[in-house]
Amino acid sequence: MKLSEIKNHLNFLESVEFSLPDGRLVPAHFHVTEIGKIQKQFVDCGGELRYTEVINFQLWSSDDYDHRLSVSKLQSIIKISEEKLALDNLKIEVEYQDSTIGKYHLDFDGKRFLLIPTQTDCLARDKCNVEPLKETVNSQCLPGSGCC
Repeated sequence: MKLSEIKNHLNFLESVEFSLPDGRLVPAHFHVTEIGKIQKQFVDCGGELRYTEVINFQLWSSDDYDHRLSVSKLQSIIKISEEKLALDNLKIEVEYQDSTIGKYHLDFDGKRFLLIPTQTDCLARDKCNVEPLKETVNSQCLPGSGCC
């Protein structure tokens, strides 16, 4: 999901909810503690220089049970972030602290935002003699699904 998409979805919501891959909801008292632009420059295992850039949303829950992030508050945080960081319409990744900090892609089911697991991969498959990933109909690659 790109920034323009989350902004559009927020225009039609009464509350902000995020669902974890196992179906649990991120607790309703979560905070968006930061929105950032992450630029990553790296060399893959085949020696190729690569560059990625994403917008990062960090979700955090604590013992502040009275806190509820409203749609308008999230829209305000996004607007300020766009102005201060000169954000482009980049893909969004989400960090969330569960048993460890997880990194997720973002999707939307018409009611809530879905945290979709990310996967590591070999980016130089041709140089490493690694077979391509199996194609699946389901965009979610979950453990045991046979897609990775």
